Amino acid sequence: MSTDTYQTLKIDRHGDVARLAFNRPDKLNSFDSVMRREFGEAAMALNSDPDLRVIILAGEGRAFSAGADLTDGMQADPTLAGDSTESMLNSQYKPGILAIAEGNKLWLAEVGGAAAGIGSAYMLACDLVVMAEGAYLYQAFAAISLIPDGGATWQILRAVGRKRAFEIIVGGERVYAQECQSLGLCNRVVADGEESEAALTWAQELAQKAPLAVRFTKKALAMAAELSLSDMITQEAAMQNICISSEDSREGVAAFLEKRKPVFKGR
Repeated sequence: MSTDTYQTLKIDRHGDVARLAFNRPDKLNSFDSVMRREFGEAAMALNSDPDLRVIILAGEGRAFSAGADLTDGMQADPTLAGDSTESMLNSQYKPGILAIAEGNKLWLAEVGGAAAGIGSAYMLACDLVVMAEGAYLYQAFAAISLIPDGGATWQILRAVGRKRAFEIIVGGERVYAQECQSLGLCNRVVADGEESEAALTWAQELAQKAPLAVRFTKKALAMAAELSLSDMITQEAAMQNICISSEDSREGVAAFLEKRKPVFKGR
């Protein structure tokens, strides 16, 4: 049931899983100033909720998100647009995207329709992605003489490599779900209309995994993209120290030996 009220977002809770949806379907879930602000607030609140383990990020209606609402807050003086956009990206978009990428919860994107522009950055920041067959990633920036933002260049480069990333960005092509899966931009593809059920089912399965293992796997993979092998071994050892000393680790071993399902508590 829905327990949170926002003007541009919808949150439904299913036990230890929450579904956070962009809720401007008449605008294809494009970001205006209210949605930018509300998303940051909602993401931080959900990340801080001890009763949640997985957060599904979705879009209501025909699109995941069409990107930025270009009619919102247009500058009367075009010469001021650059400074305004730079400030907006750093102060309004960045906190929300980092709340996904660096938060201690597992974030699962449920994508139907377009994930375009800055909207694609939110999808790419998620840990896992389920896409409907007709859904697509779209970097529309070059058509209006812009570059991807919100960390999309960082995400796409690491997923597909420099040359394919350059083609996707400058070519401005739609990358549909099956190709996204083959390129490593999404995990699962389902029939159109089945993405919500598939995302929720998977999220509920993932919510049964050991929370500490999920949290430190997320952290380790982020670090592994930047560190040397030697430094990564050291970081893994430090995180393993925390995990193996936990109550959940003892429960996992006991459950294995007793041939039963473990009950993890996140500590």
